[in-house]
Amino acid sequence: MDLYFVTSNRNKFAEAGKILDFEIKQAKLEIPEIQSLKVKDIVEDKARKAYEKLRKPVIVEDTALYIRSWRNFPGPLISWVIKTMGINGICKFTGKERTAKAEACVAYYDGKRMRTFSGSVRGIISKKPRGARRFDWDRIFIPEGEKRTFAEMEIEEKNKISHRMKAFKKLKRFLDLKVK
Repeated sequence: MDLYFVTSNRNKFAEAGKILDFEIKQAKLEIPEIQSLKVKDIVEDKARKAYEKLRKPVIVEDTALYIRSWRNFPGPLISWVIKTMGINGICKFTGKERTAKAEACVAYYDGKRMRTFSGSVRGIISKKPRGARRFDWDRIFIPEGEKRTFAEMEIEEKNKISHRMKAFKKLKRFLDLKVK
């Protein structure tokens, strides 16, 4: 079965391929993304639009970062917040209460059946960005039980505990059952 991961982000594509441990194809499609406070709504809408263009089974993934002191804002609007205030601004304006949650949601759509899988990791926002830039906010998110940000970890380390790994592992279990 040809399965297309619709993303233009090569880092996301590489992480997904390692987690799924089977060949997927990358589709770099320009698809307008709805704005919603529910990451599930975003990926489901994008998966339908991607399927309409490709007419092949697709997966779409999006992430959210919920900051407790901001009343769980920005959630899936994190990229907009980064574009306006930067990750340094997020660190600066988070304050003393730095608790956060990272969430990933993956949608699979084959033209008939939509399935979504989510994973989350609790952690804190660092006081300043640290580590190599892979994803916008990897440099400021420290997962629970760690002293390092996601960006300070080797990709294999991150893939053992990340929100993306948890969502893609659920997708993998579903696909393994579907193929049998």
